[in-house]
Amino acid sequence: MFCPECKAEYVEGIKVCADCDVPLVDKLPEEKELPPKPPYKQLKAFFTSAEIAIIKSILDDAKIDYYFRGERFQTMHVPLVDPAILMIRGDQFEAAKKLLEELE
Repeated sequence: MFCPECKAEYVEGIKVCADCDVPLVDKLPEEKELPPKPPYKQLKAFFTSAEIAIIKSILDDAKIDYYFRGERFQTMHVPLVDPAILMIRGDQFEAAKKLLEELE
């Protein structure tokens, strides 16, 4: 017997998961393999936290998947020693590029 929520295994005779409080099942469904995530591509480097905050706001609003590689700073408005590199999900790269071109 298995809990469909937490996947805990129980001995025969137990009918409800002690942790999740849901009915147990005889067999867990097979887990589907998730498709691989598309690769991310480098778009641009930024040196200030103000620039990064603006870019995050724009990309979040457009629901574009991104991250900043090397985003290391402790105080606002202090230039970064090394730039923060904006990485955009490959299939959204052109849309992000166009958005940021409009900003300039």
